[in-house]
Amino acid sequence: MAVSPSQRTERALHLSQIEKIENSYTLHGSESLRKLLRYLAEHALERPGVAVKEYQIATEVFGRPAAFDPQSDSTIRVQAGRLRHKLVEYYATEGADDVLLVEMPKGAYLLSFHPRVPESSKMHGQNGHGFPAEKTGARRVSQLWPVAVACLAVLLLGAVVALSFLVAEREKSSAEAASRPVPPVFSTFWKPFVSSTEEPWVIFSNGAFVGRPETGMRYFDPARDRKPKVILDHYTGVGEVLAVHDLDRVFNLLHRQVRVKRGSLFSLDDARNNDLIFVGSPAENLSLEDIPGSTEFAFQRSDSGERKGDLAITNLRPQAGELKYFFGSPSNTPLTEDYSLVALVKGLDRERSVLILAGTTTLGTEAAVEFVCDENSLRQLFHKLNANESGPVRPFEAVLHVKVTRGVPVETNIVAFRTR
Repeated sequence: MAVSPSQRTERALHLSQIEKIENSYTLHGSESLRKLLRYLAEHALERPGVAVKEYQIATEVFGRPAAFDPQSDSTIRVQAGRLRHKLVEYYATEGADDVLLVEMPKGAYLLSFHPRVPESSKMHGQNGHGFPAEKTGARRVSQLWPVAVACLAVLLLGAVVALSFLVAEREKSSAEAASRPVPPVFSTFWKPFVSSTEEPWVIFSNGAFVGRPETGMRYFDPARDRKPKVILDHYTGVGEVLAVHDLDRVFNLLHRQVRVKRGSLFSLDDARNNDLIFVGSPAENLSLEDIPGSTEFAFQRSDSGERKGDLAITNLRPQAGELKYFFGSPSNTPLTEDYSLVALVKGLDRERSVLILAGTTTLGTEAAVEFVCDENSLRQLFHKLNANESGPVRPFEAVLHVKVTRGVPVETNIVAFRTR
């Protein structure tokens, strides 16, 4: 069906309002609610009046498995309630003067858009004295103009004061971070990555997909998708995002910065000339296949048996009491456990270091990064290495078992370990 210019204009106005709410202070720090708002908005514009199913939101927005059961998991209802409350809060504060209202009535996952009706228009086009509202309104505008200017001046002054306060607080936080003592295990473990004059690269995985999130998206399969019309390579997992944040926090503590790059843009020149930290498994971070990596453990998909197609960490030379394959929760069940690899190896240039932090799922990757960014975990690692906190740290490979609760890694333990 053809779309008229007026419909396109209306859609643009609605999306502009959604973007304004997304970037508001009310939703600041609520990435999950921003994603939900954007998803519901696009669905409402594509299919007006048709509510979204709770299962759709769970699997397409929050990455819940196909076995998600709305009856036993109230996550989506809780998130929808939070978003509904935030919309009310936004229009009571920052959006008090917005002319377009976005609402989500109770009982349905459906956004509605409608213009805000001015108070003066609610009296059937007339003011309290019976005169046409248009003429009276014009006189009121001229009378209230000086008041409006004064209010704007006060708001501007308030904004300047608030900005000055935020800048001062940021500088204060930076000064506190600079004066905070660095744990010795941090200094020792991260020394290969902070001693160079060049900033280390953090390479995060972003797999190739076909399809679109709103209609169904899956991993690109070369055998199945020989000539895909569109390959999407700009999506990454929640674990990778949180992992980069954790790494940035640690390097800030060490008074250094990192450079971040997605795996699909990584080149061999980057590998030769920089210290590298890979975040994500070779199943998505394909650039890992082109450089020296782990030799004791490998990421492989099972080609037979009950776990056929599932990704596992394969123990290439199992020792007594060790598993041959480390599988996380089956793909058709809620994720309650995962396995991760933490490996410190030499790069293409033997003077460079490579750190691999990867799980069989995005949450396993998050746990691997948390492990090397935590003081107590690093002490556990040093004990395995028979090293003291002054170092140096030998190249090693470690497999971690990760317990997951409600989409959050809660416990991590080393279950296989090698030094090189």
